[in-house]
Amino acid sequence: MSAGRCGDGTLSPVPGPVRIGPTYLGGGKCEFLVWAPLCEEVSIRVLAATERMMPMEKGPKGYWLALADGVFPGAHYLYDLGEGRLRPDPASRFQPEGVHGPSAIVDPHAFTWDDDRWRGLPLTDFIIYELHVGAYTQSGTFEAVIPCLDHLCELGVTAVELMPVSQFPGSRNWGYDGVYPFAPQNSYGGPGGLRMLINECHRRGLAVILDVVYNHLGPEGNYLSTFGPYFTDRYRTPWGDAVNFDGPHSDEVRRFFTENALYWISEFHIDALRIDAIHGIYDFSAKPFLLELTEAVHTYAKETGRYIYIIAESDLNDSRTVSAPETGGYGLDCQWNEDFHHSLHALMTGEKTGYYEDFGMTEDLEKAVREGFVYDGRYSAYRKRSHGNSSEKVPAHGFVVFSQNHDQVGNRAKGDRLSSILTFEKLKLAAGVVILSPSLPLLFMGEEYGETAPFLYFVSHGEEALVEAVRKGRQHEFASFAWEGEPPDPQSEETFLRSKTDIGLLGKGTHKVLFEFYKRVVALRRGLPSLVNLSKQEMEVMSPMECLLFVRRWVDADEVFCLFNFSGGHPTIPVPAGQGPWRLLIDSSSSGWQGPGSVAREVITSEGEGVSVAMNPHSFVVYRKAALEETLS
Repeated sequence: MSAGRCGDGTLSPVPGPVRIGPTYLGGGKCEFLVWAPLCEEVSIRVLAATERMMPMEKGPKGYWLALADGVFPGAHYLYDLGEGRLRPDPASRFQPEGVHGPSAIVDPHAFTWDDDRWRGLPLTDFIIYELHVGAYTQSGTFEAVIPCLDHLCELGVTAVELMPVSQFPGSRNWGYDGVYPFAPQNSYGGPGGLRMLINECHRRGLAVILDVVYNHLGPEGNYLSTFGPYFTDRYRTPWGDAVNFDGPHSDEVRRFFTENALYWISEFHIDALRIDAIHGIYDFSAKPFLLELTEAVHTYAKETGRYIYIIAESDLNDSRTVSAPETGGYGLDCQWNEDFHHSLHALMTGEKTGYYEDFGMTEDLEKAVREGFVYDGRYSAYRKRSHGNSSEKVPAHGFVVFSQNHDQVGNRAKGDRLSSILTFEKLKLAAGVVILSPSLPLLFMGEEYGETAPFLYFVSHGEEALVEAVRKGRQHEFASFAWEGEPPDPQSEETFLRSKTDIGLLGKGTHKVLFEFYKRVVALRRGLPSLVNLSKQEMEVMSPMECLLFVRRWVDADEVFCLFNFSGGHPTIPVPAGQGPWRLLIDSSSSGWQGPGSVAREVITSEGEGVSVAMNPHSFVVYRKAALEETLS
C-alpha cells in the first residue's frame, strides 16, 4: 500500500514507522519521498538500461513525492534538482558506488529473518562489547564478524555494539564521517550483510547496539544542504555548522533523524541506539529533539513488545539526560560515564595531562562507582569552571562504564591500548573494576585477551585539502597532552591495517590466561544474585585507605564484597564486611591467573566490627558470604 492524497491535499500515512526515502512496494512499484524545500523542481533519474526521468509532485512543507512503476530492487537512481544538479538520495538505503555515486533501491522484505521470538534483553542484563566492523577482522565486513560471535558468547557478553556503519567516504573510517544515515557502508557488505550479522547475533541471544551520529554529518559527500536547511550557522560545532534542530524548518529535520532511528530498530531489528556526542546537538526548544526521539522509540518498543533503548554519549555530566520527562529530563535509558574511565585510568597510569589532570585520587573512583559523576558541580581545573550536576538519583544501570573504548584508545596519539601501558596484574585489576561495577560494563574489542595492535584514527578521504585539515586537527587535539612523537598519518592505509585485531592471539600464553580470566569475572557478574542486582541502595562503597576501594553489594540473603588494591604494597586491610563467614571466590593475583600467588585466606570469619584481608599489589579479591556448613564442606 502506498501513500496517496487525502482530501486536504496532504500525504496519507504509509503503514509502518518509516517512509522518508525510497519505499519498495513490490511488483516494480516504488514510492519516493524527499524533503527539498529549497528546490523549485525535483525529478528522479533512474539509471537503468534505458535511462528515464520521472517528475515528482510537490506536497506540503517542501516534500516531493512520486510513485514509480518499473523500478526494481537494485535499480540505481539520482535526484535531479534542476540546473544540472544530480544528487544521491539523502535517505538512500544503499550507496553501492560510494558517497558520490547513485543511490540504489533495496527491498527490505527480501531478507528472511528467523528471530521472530527475539524480544531483546532487559537493560540490566547488558554486558557490552564494542567493535569496529572494518578493523575487527582481516576482511573487515559484516559477514566476517559472524564467526567471531561464538567467541563473544564464550566470553559471556550479552550485547554487541557496532561503531557507526552509515555510508562514509572511501573504505576506511571510524564511521563518524558518515553522510548517508540510512545506508549501511558498501565496503562492509551493505544492507544485506548488516541484516545477516544482526540475525546471527539474535540467534545466539546477543543484543545489538548501533552507534548513530545525529550531531553532524561528515564533510565529504554531504549534499543535504542542496536539498534543504538541514544545518544552521547559528551554532558552531567541531565539525562545522550544527544540525538544525530548533530553527526554521527544524520540524522536518527532526523527522528525518527520528525516522532514521525508527528505521534501524524496525527494518534492521536493532535493540539499542547509542547517540554520539549529544553535547554537539544544539537545541533550545521547549521540547528537545532528544526527548522527542526517545518518546518515538519507546512508543515503538511498547507497541511491538520489544526491549529497545537509547544510550547517550555526553561530556556534560548532566543527569537530565537520563531523568524522567516528568522531572524535566530527556528520558534516555543510560549514558556513557567518562568520569568513571578518567578516574580509573588516572589511578592506574598516573597520567595527569589533558583531562586527566582532574583525576587521580581513589576518592574519585569511589564516587564514580557509588554515584556516577565525579564532577557534579565541583570546580574542574581542566575546564577552568564548575562542571556537571548530581547523579545521585540516577540508577546504577543508567551508566555505561569502561576502562577502554574507541575514543579513549584511538584518541591517544599512538592509539595505545592498556595492554601496552599496564602490567599484566594491572590489566586484571582494571577488568575487575569495570566488570564488577554496579553499572553496565563495556569492553572494547580485543581487550579481553590483551590485543597488542593499536587502535589508531584512520580515514580515506578523496580531497587533499580535507586530508590535510584532518591531520592538523589531530595534532591540535593532542596539544594538552604530554604524548611524544607525531601521530600516525590518518589517511595512510598502513595506519588502518595496523589497527586490525588478531583474534589468533587468544590461544597464546598470557593472552589465553587473560581471556580465561575475563570469562571467570564475567561469569561471576552474571551468576551471583548480589552482582546481578544493580542497585545503589543495596551497596556500600568506601575507600578504607588511599589506593584501596571496598565495595559491598547484597540482595536478599546473598552478599559479596570486593576489595581493589591500586597500590604497589602488600596491605592487610580491615574492612567493615559484617558477620561472616566469607568464602574467597577469586583473587586476581593467584598463580592460576599467572600472578605471584594469593595471600588471601580462602575462608574468613568476622571478628569485632569487621574482617581483615591480605592482598598483593595491584590485585582484587571477591568474597561471598557463606553459611558455615558450606565453608566446611
